[in-house]
This record gives sequence, C-alpha cells and structure tokens, in this order.
Amino acid sequence: MSAVLESLVSLLQMETIEENLFRGASQDLGFRQLFGGQVLGQALSAASQTVDKSRQAHSLHGYFLRRGDATKPVVYSVERVRDGGSFSTRRVTAIQYGQPIFTCSASFHVPEEGFTHQPQMPDVPMPEDLEPEVKVAELLADRLPQDKREKMLRSKPIETRAVHVLDPLNPEKAEPIKQVWFKADGKLPDDPALHKYLLAYSSDFGLLTTSLIPHGVSIWQPFMQVASIDHAIWFHQDVRLDDWLLYSMDSPWSGNARGFSRGHIFTRDGRLVASVAQEGLTRVREDWKDRPSMG
Repeated sequence: MSAVLESLVSLLQMETIEENLFRGASQDLGFRQLFGGQVLGQALSAASQTVDKSRQAHSLHGYFLRRGDATKPVVYSVERVRDGGSFSTRRVTAIQYGQPIFTCSASFHVPEEGFTHQPQMPDVPMPEDLEPEVKVAELLADRLPQDKREKMLRSKPIETRAVHVLDPLNPEKAEPIKQVWFKADGKLPDDPALHKYLLAYSSDFGLLTTSLIPHGVSIWQPFMQVASIDHAIWFHQDVRLDDWLLYSMDSPWSGNARGFSRGHIFTRDGRLVASVAQEGLTRVREDWKDRPSMG
C-alpha cells in the first residue's frame, strides 16, 4: 500500500468522540473547497459504525449544504432512525464551525437471494492498454502555474486511466459521455465496508464535469462556478477497490445552471457493482471572466 493510500484509508477510519458522534480529518486536494468524496466516504463510515456488521450498506442519498474547509476536521452526527427486520436506516449530518455542511441518509440490508439482471458493460479498452493519469498530467503540466502543476503531478491514492483523454485547458464540445478506469494504489485489507467507503470517495471524481463536456467548458476555467448539490450511490454487491473498476458516466440533461450526471461502476469482468447519480451547480460567472486563466 502506497503512503498516500494509507493516508486515505486512515482518513476514512473515523474517531469516536461520543456515542453516535464521530470526527474525521480532512485533506486538501487543491480544489476551491473540501472534496465532496471525502465527506461521502466519511459519512458512510460513521453510519456503518452504528449498524450491526451483518447488514451491508446498499444506498446513500446526500445533499451538500455548505462549502467545507479542507484545513479543518469534520464532525459527523449519526441518528439511528430505524432498525427493522432486514433494513437499517441512518441519518448523518457533517458539521464544521457549528454548521451542517452535508446531510445524508444511508440504508443497510441483510444479504438475501433475489432476482438479478444488469446492463452490459461498455466495450472499451482494458486499463493496461491506456495511459496512466500521471502521463497525461505531464503533458498539461507545462501550461499550468507552479502551484497547480505540483498538485497535478503529486501521487494520488486512487489511480485513474481515462478511455478518452479530454484537455481541460482547451475543452472541445463532445458527447456527454466519460469512461474512466480506477483503482486504489496498492493492496487493501479484506474489509468489505472499507472498500465501500473508498468507492463512495471515488464516485465523486469526474461525475459532475461530464455535464460540461457538450458545452466546451471545464472546471479549470476561472469563470466556471461548479459544485456538487446532491449525490446518490447504490451499492449492488461487494466490491474490491484494489482491482480495476470501470466508471461509465453520462449526462442526459443540463439547464437552469445545473447539470445532472449518472454513472455505472463495473468490475473488469463486467459485473455491475454500483450506480451513481449527481446534480451540481454549473454556473457561468460573468463577473469572474477577467480572472487570470488557470493555464
């Protein structure tokens, strides 16, 4: 396990500070605000610690309420809404500076037999046939300011390989489709819950920006105000984050300064392990257009 992955795993191991009250450290990934995936993974971790281990997370539905501070820890308050015969429900509120920054409901289910069907995985190249993210980043690095260059090139706990590489500094209009292989940078413990926390964390990368592709803009442009509004993830079965997963994303709609995106996550042998949906703010700020370009 790489040092950066070990740090991420530690980030998702919540500190218990009181019954139903947890605290998680934060990491600065260089965004304008706290990365939403961190809050998703930590909220699921906090909720899971209040549920019997025989029940597995099958869904999470959350709303981002305020911009988080990446330099400060986050406190998570868990409400034990219900423990039924086969389902448990938890409500989680993430708090910074005494105010909620995120709230979600998470549901847990006792595994049982049932009908099964799923969509076909897209026919795309395998990850071994694609360029590592760092190779793509190196092509862009010379066009970035020094601080942005360092953040782009530093090691990451989740490795990604895009099927179609898009230039965020010079975006062109294209179909709102994105397919990315991803996996953890190293071997992980055999803890099914941990792999789901990491999947929740990873599910926020690149999803919302899929809705920007047909409009020829990117979050790297200084006049774009982009932020997640809500996020939902359904866990269909156990998953391992230390083997390659395909994140197949599309955006069927945008309007009213909002973009809607959805995604399917497949194992390399074609099993659907999770589905994701997200709506976010995609506002063009005319008053920001005189800002210096990221490039």
